[in-house]
Amino acid sequence: MSDEISSKLACLRRAMSGAGLGAVRLRGTDWFSWLTAGGSNTVLLAAETGVAQALVTENGAWVLTDSIESARMKQEQLSGDFDVFAPDWTDVSSTEEFVLAQAGGKPLASDRPRPGEAPLPAELVRAKRTLLPEEVARYRLLGRDAAEAMRQALGEAAPDWTEARLAGAGAKALLERGIEPALVLAGGESRLEKYRHPVSTGAAIGGRAMLVFCGRRGGLFANLSRFVYFRAPSERERQLADAAAQVEAAVLSASVEGAALGDIFGKIVDAYSSAGYPGEHLRHHQGGTTGYLSREVVARPGEKERLALSMALAWNPSLPGAKIEDTVLLGSGGLEVLTLDPRWPVREMAGRPRPDMWVRTS
Repeated sequence: MSDEISSKLACLRRAMSGAGLGAVRLRGTDWFSWLTAGGSNTVLLAAETGVAQALVTENGAWVLTDSIESARMKQEQLSGDFDVFAPDWTDVSSTEEFVLAQAGGKPLASDRPRPGEAPLPAELVRAKRTLLPEEVARYRLLGRDAAEAMRQALGEAAPDWTEARLAGAGAKALLERGIEPALVLAGGESRLEKYRHPVSTGAAIGGRAMLVFCGRRGGLFANLSRFVYFRAPSERERQLADAAAQVEAAVLSASVEGAALGDIFGKIVDAYSSAGYPGEHLRHHQGGTTGYLSREVVARPGEKERLALSMALAWNPSLPGAKIEDTVLLGSGGLEVLTLDPRWPVREMAGRPRPDMWVRTS
């Protein structure tokens, strides 16, 4: 058994024992990938649950699927750490009977609880948000690849491209690297200042564009936003980008071990005011922790979730036509930017190299 999976099964069983549970059932795409060390139960990208689920008891660990998916799961998504229970896809009752039998009459908990099932213990939810060394290693590779996909798409773009074409180029670049395009937004010059979520249309991108990724691989999410310019940025555009970066600098400085997300949110509010844009925090969420969801916990007033070492974060301060976003890891030495492409233009902000606009005028 791999050290990662062994550690997670032990963590899960400790939580089960403390809560008096007979079994834990993991349906979600996030939890399935977490337990299987990067395996995927996803077929339909838009679904929260997949074509397989995990079941863990005190003495056993199974992946529950059906006859359609069992061979692919065994050969491509699972290590030998799990038994597979896979009745014919037409048999809708055998899986439920199997689950109840393994629970042995004790309570059953799930990440997506149905009637008769309890929610997961809080300590287990917390454990999922703190990454193991093996997960950090996978995250670094994902972040690098997602950043390269971003540069590839924006390097190919032209002013006469539509937003939809740019989004398609972004999705293609992600998929070529084995990354699922869970979210790809492309906003052009005519729509950037109107909407914080410029879902792509047939409008031409014109003189500038923003591309946003939430890319998933092995269950982990790389979140980043970048801007390309086909002309010189205006003084106002530079000012807005600078202000967004100032807000991000404040939130990055506040992202330390033990800090509560609600307290960090208060610093974000203050940072917008200090930058000359009070109230702008209400026009878009500001991000929070990430990992096996694009946002595990979003920072809000009063949010008590506290940052811990080996948590991933994705903050995204924004202003009209300006935004800054990366996925970072909180480590013992501070913050490490995971979505980094060394060839992307950067500028110094509060002692950190941060992504700048890519001005492609030549």
